[in-house]
Amino acid sequence: MDSNKRPCDMQRITTPALAKAFIDEQVKLIREQVKDKKVLLALSGGVDSSVVAALLIKAIGKQLVCVHVNHGLMRKGESEQVIEVFKNGLDANLIYIDATDRYLEKLKGVDSPETKRKIIGAEFIRIFEEEARKLEGVEFLAQGTIYPDIIESDGVKAHHNVGGLPEDLQFELVEPVKLLYKDEVRVVGYELGLPKKMVDRQPFPGPGLGVRCLGAITRDRLHALREADAILREEFDNCGLSSKVWQYFIAVPDFKSVGVKDGKRYEGWPAIIRAVNTVDAMSATIEEIPYDVLHKITDRITKEVDGINRVLFDLTPKPIGTIEWE
Repeated sequence: MDSNKRPCDMQRITTPALAKAFIDEQVKLIREQVKDKKVLLALSGGVDSSVVAALLIKAIGKQLVCVHVNHGLMRKGESEQVIEVFKNGLDANLIYIDATDRYLEKLKGVDSPETKRKIIGAEFIRIFEEEARKLEGVEFLAQGTIYPDIIESDGVKAHHNVGGLPEDLQFELVEPVKLLYKDEVRVVGYELGLPKKMVDRQPFPGPGLGVRCLGAITRDRLHALREADAILREEFDNCGLSSKVWQYFIAVPDFKSVGVKDGKRYEGWPAIIRAVNTVDAMSATIEEIPYDVLHKITDRITKEVDGINRVLFDLTPKPIGTIEWE
């Protein structure tokens, strides 16, 4: 039987009891596969890699080596959450790399979305390779591949897989959640004791804020984007929209408009709110946001975030607009 094909009689994981049974089974299988060898995992802080990390820690403890690369394009507080949950909470064998300066230097002056994506992906592979070469006894690579990845791309998806590693760094794969759908991964995550904010984390592009800081990335505009996005997420949490909207974020374009601040002309960037609902990401509808919520978000962003003087709301469904701007 094809190990990448979900059995037709496989019960969907919808309850804590089913999640516990799945965890117990995977712990046994992981121990049988890995034995006394080390496993390497690129831990982004996303749902899939976080659940795989927690599952492997339960199975083999310090034999798992997690590598978290902060490319400087994470949302506010995300790298800190990874450190808090895994290093401080689960006592993980975690290697944290702050590569912000390295990434932003490579991205300096680059305004093509596709080129930005390629630079971000290639740089990650280089950093991951550098760290892998420092380690001894690693024979396995764990990945957060889930079933839709296999269906969509025959088992190869660049966002999850650390593809492009040299021939001498080819590892045997450990993919414990590869037959699960995203909703099942979340149920397993809860049963493993991961925090709600991590388990319910909304989809986030591999290049991170690099494709939401539109055009050539600058440190000041990236900082403004990160702060504005944090305000949007906080206000959505406060009014209950975070549980009703599939994906919501801020994009900041590379142009300014004139405004008024403290009685003087003030040039600043616009912050564009995008909030969509979807089932399969192939099409998306716009979530209705109450005007009082929009007014509060606008007021906070324009007052609290230096460099932003307008807030816009993107009303475009998919099609015709994609979910991300770049």
